[in-house]
Amino acid sequence: MEQKLEANFSTLVLSIASSAAMSLGMAPDPNTGKTNVDKEMAKFNIDLLEVLKAKSENNRSEEEDKLINQLVSDLKMKFVAL
Repeated sequence: MEQKLEANFSTLVLSIASSAAMSLGMAPDPNTGKTNVDKEMAKFNIDLLEVLKAKSENNRSEEEDKLINQLVSDLKMKFVAL
């Protein structure tokens, strides 16, 4: 049975974070299966998460808050380590 995708805040955050992870070489591109580093695209996606984080302040559940804070922190750490 196919699982239905739900359009919600966590799905949006995870989608952007996945793009950032691929750009940081942390995950393979699903189209090619290869990992590549594109710091400019990674920075763009991390910046998108920061904008989303700021714009959704005081409007997130505790779970959503933990998710976006942890992902932004982890991605920034990986970015500066490149």
